[in-house]
Amino acid sequence: MFPSFIRTSFVAAAVLACPNFVLAQDGGSDFSAGDTAWMMTSTVLVLFMMLPGLALFYGGLVRVKNFLSVLMHCFAVACLASVLWIAGLYSLSFAPGNDWIGGLAHVGLRGIGLDDLQGTYPTTVWVMFQMTFAIITPGLIIGAFVERMKFKAVILFCSLWLILVYAPVTHWVWGGGWMQNMGAIDLACGIVVHATAGISALILAKFVGPRRHFPSALNPPHSPGMVMIGASMLWVGWFGFNAGSQGAASTAAGMTMLVTHISAAVASLTWMSLEWIKTGKPGLVGIVTGMVAGLATITPASGVVGPLGAALIGFLAGIICYYAVGIVKIKMGIDDALDVFAVHGVGGIMGSILLAVFGVAGFGGFGEFEIGPQLLIQIKAVGFAVIWAGIATVLIAMVCNATVGLRIVDSVENQGLDQFEHGETAYNLE
Repeated sequence: MFPSFIRTSFVAAAVLACPNFVLAQDGGSDFSAGDTAWMMTSTVLVLFMMLPGLALFYGGLVRVKNFLSVLMHCFAVACLASVLWIAGLYSLSFAPGNDWIGGLAHVGLRGIGLDDLQGTYPTTVWVMFQMTFAIITPGLIIGAFVERMKFKAVILFCSLWLILVYAPVTHWVWGGGWMQNMGAIDLACGIVVHATAGISALILAKFVGPRRHFPSALNPPHSPGMVMIGASMLWVGWFGFNAGSQGAASTAAGMTMLVTHISAAVASLTWMSLEWIKTGKPGLVGIVTGMVAGLATITPASGVVGPLGAALIGFLAGIICYYAVGIVKIKMGIDDALDVFAVHGVGGIMGSILLAVFGVAGFGGFGEFEIGPQLLIQIKAVGFAVIWAGIATVLIAMVCNATVGLRIVDSVENQGLDQFEHGETAYNLE
């Protein structure tokens, strides 16, 4: 790009200015600086979704006396998942093993060196990118039990859930396991993240029990503006989630980014319209919740659908997830406080199945499959993952309840988790 004498002068100046300056190595013949830069950027974007995106989105939806507890849950789970990922979960997810679980070759990241590549970028970047998925998945479940679950139980539940649910399902879908081998498609974790977290959230909410006075007297979000800010961070970060999962700065990543955005926009407007018709007022919390539903639903399909398919998926997400909220809370009587199952679970399941339809050329898609056979594969993969996550969640919840207890007492719920569990107050107004 630059004449050789300019490049030489730049290097000489850099060496003189900084004695520790060294030229970046190419990492081997397959190494791509562009792909590496994109994957590092995507990693930052996905972590941005959890901290601060999801934290502010969830935090704004709860009462002020429980605001800090939500932030604490998100932050602590991010740290916990990071340590567990390095200690052994990465190995169980991606090290060579069998159809059901990875091996132990990379426990403690053993055997992963500075020059190892994952395709065209460093394996260390791949480890970090996948770590952010492990961070945000149990983070989604937090929305189901806000304002009423013990902090000790949160830590124990998330630890066991990552080991028993997240690592195996990740291996099945992405690590060379049986779902990947049978041809299941899940570009960016409709099955791995949203379906598993959604069903687990529903079951855990049932185990913990509803908040006091549910559903007759639900308190409104303490800060809808904060909800919108957090949701906007999620929207931006989601491009790393989906387009980053293409593993390269490529034309495919560009299309994935485009269809992700289209689905979110269409789902937002659809949700807003339904709420407008039902209540007479289009709400801010409603439109941003529709956006999250559109993102969750397009996620598994974002590698095979085109703009038309993305718009249709967004439209269906806005309708089906909107009505799923009422079904869970009113019909089923489950206090899934922040609608994790209705938005993420239903959306992830729906997108994982609909990709077999909207991913074909007739809808402008790029999938190289026939609708019928692929549809059966997707249903089988989703069904098994949901059943596995559900059974494991029941067992984990029982263990937590028998050891540290799940539910806070009524007096603590009245006081709020911020003061009782963490000894702090969100807003000190003097």
